[in-house]
Amino acid sequence: MPCPVRKIHVLVLCKGNICRSPLLEGLLHHRADISKISGFFHFDSAGTSGFHRGEPPDPRSTEVAARAAISISHQRSRTLSIEDLRRFDFIVAMDRANRRFVTELGAFPDERLLLARHFDADASEHDVPDPWYGGPGSFEEVFSMLDRATAPLLEHFTALGPRPRP
Repeated sequence: MPCPVRKIHVLVLCKGNICRSPLLEGLLHHRADISKISGFFHFDSAGTSGFHRGEPPDPRSTEVAARAAISISHQRSRTLSIEDLRRFDFIVAMDRANRRFVTELGAFPDERLLLARHFDADASEHDVPDPWYGGPGSFEEVFSMLDRATAPLLEHFTALGPRPRP
């Protein structure tokens, strides 16, 4: 795996930043740590809405992550900003609505605005469903989807590397 000159900055995006994006952020940190490549990355997450600004992840997300020995309890919800479009090399959206939100905000390289589920080999559709609205197994199901996508995402980030900055 080639070593980037500067860290690759990755932002994970969902609607409220309390269910899906904290899980993928935690999985990316965890997998990068295990692979001994965490020093090459900066991971963060945000939401398209400010509904939960400052709140910790949903307890059901925290619980499902903890069962996999991943701690996400330190994360706090924040809202996507225009500055994020300049700061991050990649934005990984949980669904097409989140992706569209970024597109409407401003210019961000299309090849670096990704859908997480695109990297899940078992995916039959593009969107990661919001577990907030699902039944008892929804959080586990979403965690499994995101877990399957994590290694391919890391490979993709590393292959493209950081964006050139002006």
